Amino acid sequence: MSERRPLASGDVLAQRYELQDLVTEKLGSSTWRAHDRVLSRNVGIELISSADPRADHFLSAARESTVVTDPRFLRVLDLIEDEQHHHLVIREWARAFPLDQLLAQSPLPNRRAATVAAEVSEALASAHEYGVYHRRLSPHQVLLKQSGAVRIVGLGVSTALSPLGRQDSLTDLQGYEQLDVQAIGKLLYACVTSRWPGAHVDGLRAAPSEHGRLLRPRQVRAGVSRDIDTICDRILGTPPRHHAPPLRKATDVARTLRLSGEDDELTDDQPSLSGLSSPDLLRLDPVIVPGGPPPGLEPPRRRPKAYEPAPPTTLQRGKLRARRAAKGDRGLVLLGLLGALLIASVLAFLVGRSTGGSTSPVDRTSPSRILPVQRAADFDPQGEDGSENPVQVKLAIDGDMRTGWRTATYFGSAELGGLKDGVGIVLDLGGPREVDSLRVRLGGRPTSFSIYASSSSASRTPTSLSGLRRVAVLNRAGTDSSVSLQSGLLTRYVVVWLRKVPRIDADGFRGEIREIVVRGRS
Repeated sequence: MSERRPLASGDVLAQRYELQDLVTEKLGSSTWRAHDRVLSRNVGIELISSADPRADHFLSAARESTVVTDPRFLRVLDLIEDEQHHHLVIREWARAFPLDQLLAQSPLPNRRAATVAAEVSEALASAHEYGVYHRRLSPHQVLLKQSGAVRIVGLGVSTALSPLGRQDSLTDLQGYEQLDVQAIGKLLYACVTSRWPGAHVDGLRAAPSEHGRLLRPRQVRAGVSRDIDTICDRILGTPPRHHAPPLRKATDVARTLRLSGEDDELTDDQPSLSGLSSPDLLRLDPVIVPGGPPPGLEPPRRRPKAYEPAPPTTLQRGKLRARRAAKGDRGLVLLGLLGALLIASVLAFLVGRSTGGSTSPVDRTSPSRILPVQRAADFDPQGEDGSENPVQVKLAIDGDMRTGWRTATYFGSAELGGLKDGVGIVLDLGGPREVDSLRVRLGGRPTSFSIYASSSSASRTPTSLSGLRRVAVLNRAGTDSSVSLQSGLLTRYVVVWLRKVPRIDADGFRGEIREIVVRGRS
């Protein structure tokens, strides 16, 4: 038997996620940027071989981390077991810069370093309240967005990639909390010195020590704020100098960082940037000066944008153009043009009101009634053969409550066994119709379903959700559901899309639509 092919860019996992860029490979796991074909968005995928003894712990750790709702942690969107021999953790994707890349060029200014460390402290404090610990926090796990926001990755999962061990005790959990607090202190130290206390980490050199004691940030680099220097010592010092009280809780670290500089102004080693009002992250972060050969060997590079004044906004540019246009006789010409445009707009509105009723394909003055269904078909865009019991579909519109259309039987989950997002029936009304409501009679409960509608100009029966608009959602519906739709909805094709189906036995799930009635105007 041939060896299993490794995953590569372009592979599609779970019939949904297309791998695009390999971001990192570490400790037997890999992280990819992927494209979600269903929701048309980028996601991050962390995966590990399902044969790895840590694989189950990897998924359970990601599942446990979902109790933490702080938005600074990248959310877990999905967990998938044994997909192409891998366990997958799907996370939201953030367009941001890893902190280690910025620190490899230059330390952060004092104010920015204090803000980043405070954000990380507050996020970890919220995780500690739920008994969840990071334990592997480093500059590569902290992301900085251009808006200035801070994001943290690897909560729980980074720990799960370490070798398997025994069950954690209360003493272990207290030790994990201290490990996170120590990591916050090291992160703050690295932000102002570009050195990591204790070892080479994420491309940063080890911080210097003297006689076995870590040198303070002010001893490593000039211009470090006295407040930040003291906070680092209160976290990392054993014991802290000058009998200062140690910081042992993430909440205490965050509060102290937020208050730093109120009595003693923080020294900013980039005073030329202090007057900028733009909130962009890179305007307060270090300017990365390109290195390389002498200028004669390369074309000159543009001045860093951080030194340039903020560009005028759209409103400011519009005001400037208006002032220029209003000078001299141009102002009278412009006023005349505006008057003519206003008169033309009023005339067009009046003409549209007088003729609008005759162009509508639907007589809106007619009473609402039951609309005939010209044709019904099964709708299974995510199935292997694109079909699901097509012979039974006509039973859902025959007026007989004793018969109906049934889905296949799924096992393990009411969400169609996790094999697809949904399945259903598409109704062809024969032409553009104004649909007011639907009555859906189901077999068994609870059933969760959505209603989708096509445009009024559609001429072909839809074969996927692309081009359809979701107009209603019902969760845990009973056997008889009436769904009112928005006023004036014009459509030809209506899709009833089952997302969760009721249980029929110990491990089986199956949905059934016995009758669909559509009301509206034609």
